[in-house]
Amino acid sequence: MRRNNGFTLIELMIVVAIIGILAAIAIPAYQDYTIRAKVAEGVSFADFAKTTVSEYYFSNNTWPSSNASAGIPSIVSGTYVSNLQVTASGGAGVITVSFPSAIASGIQVILTSSVTSSNSISWTCSGSGQNVKYLPSSCR
Repeated sequence: MRRNNGFTLIELMIVVAIIGILAAIAIPAYQDYTIRAKVAEGVSFADFAKTTVSEYYFSNNTWPSSNASAGIPSIVSGTYVSNLQVTASGGAGVITVSFPSAIASGIQVILTSSVTSSNSISWTCSGSGQNVKYLPSSCR
């Protein structure tokens, strides 16, 4: 009878190779996930600004030209957001959220408003920068 002494060297090397392949796939995917989670903070900041910009429009029948006129602090930043700016451009209100280069180099989330025929405000999300793959799917 043969005694079982454990795993052979080949079996152990196969297990290590499989773990290496899985790690090579999982680590980049996780890094993308963490950056997307940080960009999501900017989208929540923009949601806050959408409310104040919409209120300003309904009160004054014009779009705010700056953060101060919209009633938003002039410097809006967070853990992962470097700046939020409100502007009026071409008959629309525009909210631009920027991120520091350490988080997502050059990415901006841009929300542009439009007034619908039923006198409600519709927002479209777009993005700019070289790494738009980190933006939420509704902004790509």
